Amino acid sequence: MKKVTFITAFPEFLECFLEHSVVGRAIGSKTIEAHVVNLRDFAVNRYGQVDDYAFGGGGMVLMPEPLAKALESVGGEDATVVYPSPQGTVLSQELVESLAGRDHLVLVCGHYEGVDERFVEKFVDLEVSLGDFVLTGGELPAMVLVDAVARLVPGVVGKIAAVEDDSFYRGMLDHPHFTRPSEWRGVQVPGVLLSGDAGAIGKWRKEQSVARTIARRPDLLAAANIRPYLQKRPYLLLSGETAGFPGCLRQMGQAAGLYGIERILVVEPDNGSRQQLNALTEKSGDGERNFVKFFRTSRQAFRWVSQKEGEVPYAVGFEEKKGGNSIHWLEAKRRILESGKPMVMGLSKDLPETQALVSPPRGGLEQEGWLDPAVLLSICMDRFFGCR
Repeated sequence: MKKVTFITAFPEFLECFLEHSVVGRAIGSKTIEAHVVNLRDFAVNRYGQVDDYAFGGGGMVLMPEPLAKALESVGGEDATVVYPSPQGTVLSQELVESLAGRDHLVLVCGHYEGVDERFVEKFVDLEVSLGDFVLTGGELPAMVLVDAVARLVPGVVGKIAAVEDDSFYRGMLDHPHFTRPSEWRGVQVPGVLLSGDAGAIGKWRKEQSVARTIARRPDLLAAANIRPYLQKRPYLLLSGETAGFPGCLRQMGQAAGLYGIERILVVEPDNGSRQQLNALTEKSGDGERNFVKFFRTSRQAFRWVSQKEGEVPYAVGFEEKKGGNSIHWLEAKRRILESGKPMVMGLSKDLPETQALVSPPRGGLEQEGWLDPAVLLSICMDRFFGCR
């Protein structure tokens, strides 16, 4: 967002917001350009009328012609017109990120019962709601939206890391914050924050984000990429049969690398078949050989992970068909985060044991069907480690 324009019948509502704090500094430094259009400048008469009674009764409604003229005075056909409304899409961090990529946002601030629906149908690109409640006007939600979007504009907030660590940016709630003094009314700041150990502080903050999200907003896990919040590393286990499909190792290697998998563990008891698979990785020449490790048995693979991570891994098995003991993938994400253990994921039939047995994906028409193992595992990696 480079430019924002407010259309309002009450421009004085916005003066303080646009002159102070983070948004005010961004406007002062010309990082963001802001304008306020007074709707009453386009009134239908000399008395400044911009509203009238609703047909059928029910209160006052902003008239379409003053709104249209005010919008047309702004110019710029590339502007995105946003109308804060209780009937709109609920504002979320994902929507904020999308709006931050638009060059020019025009916020149309309604009042009373709202605006004439014909104006909405003809000019508005997006209706946005702050939630299931009603305000007296659109100025407050317009300011909220601009404040949220402005934080994502480069140069508005000092460090992008400060934005990325905020609640919802990665799908998790933010960690607790503390400042001086280190002891206040008998309550101490957590010792790790005073240690100066950046690694330990980062680990503590991630643990706190996970604990808060699970306790307060477990629904957020659906959209969360949990990879940055794992205390130990994840691994992907494949059977030799699956890995032997043409192109499978290369495709799974690309997907696993994208989603932050530490290693692919291929289990193949037959020496000859194992040598053939190993030869495939040697031919790749792109580091694939070091990314794939071969084992005779799955238990051998688990012992290797245990030695490498210093802890027995948490096994997550994906079902090819729904079984009686399987759980939803959201519940599996919660359990993985709570365990704090390294993770080995794979088809349930290929794992020696499982702590979490995950139901297979269901299609867009609620149907279930067989999926190629590589496709199934790729879908599951995306659900756990994909950014939304």
